[in-house]
Amino acid sequence: MCEIYANTDPQLYEAHSKSVRLRGFVTSVRLEQRFWTLLEEIADSEGMSTSQFMAKLYDEVVEKRGEVGNFASLLRVVCATYLERKYSAGLIAV
Repeated sequence: MCEIYANTDPQLYEAHSKSVRLRGFVTSVRLEQRFWTLLEEIADSEGMSTSQFMAKLYDEVVEKRGEVGNFASLLRVVCATYLERKYSAGLIAV
């Protein structure tokens, strides 16, 4: 049943921390490698570096909600939303 998931390459779920400047402050974000890869893809599709994309996203969320809360969790959900939209548009198959 879980064969496709159980065979996941451990390097994809190895967590890595990266520094990013958000609103003038440097902070560290820890995500699994698969999410970093997806964020790079998203940023590239927007014509930005990953750091630029993350800073812009952070600023937009603060503008809309006043705070971000758990930024790492937001980034994971952004990645899932990105994949859902690609799937819905027929750009990726299951």
